[in-house]
Amino acid sequence: MKLAPTVKLNNGYEMPILGLGTYNSKDNEGEAAVKHAIDVGYRHIDTAYFYQNEAEVGKAIRDKIAEGVVKREDIFLVTKLWNIFHDPERVEGICRKQLSNFGLDYIDLYLMHMPVGYKYVDDNTLLPKNEDDVLQLSDVDYLDTYKAMEKLVKLGLVRSIGVSNFNSEQLARVLANCEIKPVTNQVECSPALNQKALTAFCKKNDVTLTGYTPLGKPKPDIQKPDFIYSPEVAVIAKKYGKTTPQIVLRYLVGLGVIPIPKSSNTNRISENFDIFDFELTAEEMAVLDGYHTGERVVPLNLIKGLNHKYYPFSIEF
Repeated sequence: MKLAPTVKLNNGYEMPILGLGTYNSKDNEGEAAVKHAIDVGYRHIDTAYFYQNEAEVGKAIRDKIAEGVVKREDIFLVTKLWNIFHDPERVEGICRKQLSNFGLDYIDLYLMHMPVGYKYVDDNTLLPKNEDDVLQLSDVDYLDTYKAMEKLVKLGLVRSIGVSNFNSEQLARVLANCEIKPVTNQVECSPALNQKALTAFCKKNDVTLTGYTPLGKPKPDIQKPDFIYSPEVAVIAKKYGKTTPQIVLRYLVGLGVIPIPKSSNTNRISENFDIFDFELTAEEMAVLDGYHTGERVVPLNLIKGLNHKYYPFSIEF
């Protein structure tokens, strides 16, 4: 079985350069998706407290270990600290709860889901709103949250830490003030938002860039996004005997991005992984560059409307 190549992180651990995203994969669907992914060669599995599927993801991994398909150290498991737990006092407790959700004794990579914290009501009120239905934010400094995450590494609960949805200035501030460097910044990345500037910034600082929503949430009924449904990309796909989503994922890997396409469909999970037997030419990469508009599928509008000081997308990258 072919596995994805890995990249060496700034702390020496290896991270596979393609992962399975699990957003919205709930109940048995999520468990089945992760099991199938492991069977076809995925070793990098990405989830989050917010997705409410850590128990299913953990069970799938434990079952595959019990079957002898993988060992625990073969799996690179990523999860995230949700925004309601930014108060440094809450970080260790919720991380331990997440470990117990998984039924595992360490997490490979623990990310701060966003630079913006939300008000804490209880562990299950993920989007705390007031009586006017307005999201309640907190003003905890993400540096304080990050410092509490560094303790998780020292306690052996997590091996690596990182951030998600941070812009270059926020990442620079973490890098200037941390003891343990973040190993990745996970952000939306697709041909429409190719993140070349942020990737270059990360690379200069020995931080990887992980890309979520790499296929831009395809909508077959309206044939969008263009980079999946255009005749131009279809021609490239035909040349390699691949599908247009495979061409897109190969393009992102070529840019030095670690894409984590989400799917619960077993055929698509297999297809998304089958991109390591060809490479795009410079001309073909340039065709895909042409789809960059800077438009986001996930603009975090709920936060944007509240003018929070840590809203990450008000600068160019």
